[in-house]
Amino acid sequence: MSQMNRRRALQLLAALGTTGLAAACGTDDPETPSAGAPIKIGLIRPENGPGKAIGQDIENGFQLYLAMNGQQFGGHPVTVVPVDEGDNAKTGQAAVDKLLAQNVLAMTGVVNPTVMSGIRDAVEKARVPLIGSNASPPSLQSVVYIWRTSYVLDEPGRALGSYLRRTLPAGSRIAIIAPEGTASLDVIQGFRDGFGADDPRMIGQPILTTAATSPGEDAYDADIRQALNRQPDAIFCFYSGAAGAQFIRQLRRNRWFGDIYAPGFLTEGNILADLRSTLVNADDSLKAGTIQTSLNYSADLNNNANRLFASAYRKTYNVSPTTYAMASYDAAQVLDKAIRLAGAEPNPQQVNLALGKIGQIDSPRGAWQFNQPRTPQQKWYLRKVQFDGRLLSNVLINEIATLG
Repeated sequence: MSQMNRRRALQLLAALGTTGLAAACGTDDPETPSAGAPIKIGLIRPENGPGKAIGQDIENGFQLYLAMNGQQFGGHPVTVVPVDEGDNAKTGQAAVDKLLAQNVLAMTGVVNPTVMSGIRDAVEKARVPLIGSNASPPSLQSVVYIWRTSYVLDEPGRALGSYLRRTLPAGSRIAIIAPEGTASLDVIQGFRDGFGADDPRMIGQPILTTAATSPGEDAYDADIRQALNRQPDAIFCFYSGAAGAQFIRQLRRNRWFGDIYAPGFLTEGNILADLRSTLVNADDSLKAGTIQTSLNYSADLNNNANRLFASAYRKTYNVSPTTYAMASYDAAQVLDKAIRLAGAEPNPQQVNLALGKIGQIDSPRGAWQFNQPRTPQQKWYLRKVQFDGRLLSNVLINEIATLG
């Protein structure tokens, strides 16, 4: 799949003109230096299971940046070495060991927060930089060789919580429901911190459902009825993928037509196409009840970097880019910059040092930079599910927070 995607990306560049694209997103130097020694970059992502789609987005975003920049980082030809992270700390460790055995200059990717936590010590001991491009647990602190271009798991909840604290009318009632697991607890904690842990508009303790990647048609019914018995005006939830689609269907089947708020993963990817019959009337009008989400990226952001990225991504892969693809594209961008700063014969320690010196990134999400914990200081956006032409989309509403 990655070889096909790379060919499609190169075909796109040939059609659009490589010179203009490379100038728009490549090095700041007016002259392109002669190619340095080839380097290897490890790409860690799941090849199977519920994280496979996110892993493919991560691979797509990374390969697109390479294709748009002559298959080089900092003037060095790049070979990408993909490995399967599996679904636990042990399989993640095996993936890292495989890459270290191949003398990679740096690593990137990682979808599962449990895998990220599990490989922390191995990465730090090896002193080879890892640019994580998906969820990062808040507990991952005091690291030297792990950087992230995505977000920390409590941030989407905190951004939405602070927004709702300001905008939800007095006397409103909001219920919280999410699957069991540490990721949910991180998201919920962020939401409570942003909203105010003692705010009376939050009714009852969070309801935790059974964690399932492919839940059945009645998997959430009992928990949804428990939440609805509290007579909420709004629901905050944390689901994604097939579980997110099933949760929304079961909410509607239980005749909940109020507002739903969630981190953007609820509606990211192709979920909205699957939910069209649930959310849209026969006359193509939206059914009652809004779905609003917080995320660090929206494919319709109006800036030069995003126009370039989103257009190239759509033409290459025939879909709109996700936050996962964008963060991986940015992981490639920061590696490009750091490797150039590291000099003609970079080693992993020099690249890691250079990562702290690259400054502001001109990203499709908007400008950002690494903070002291090596995560982005970035804007967060509110998106609303509505029509964009005839397509059901996550439409950007406004900016709601800057975190990091």
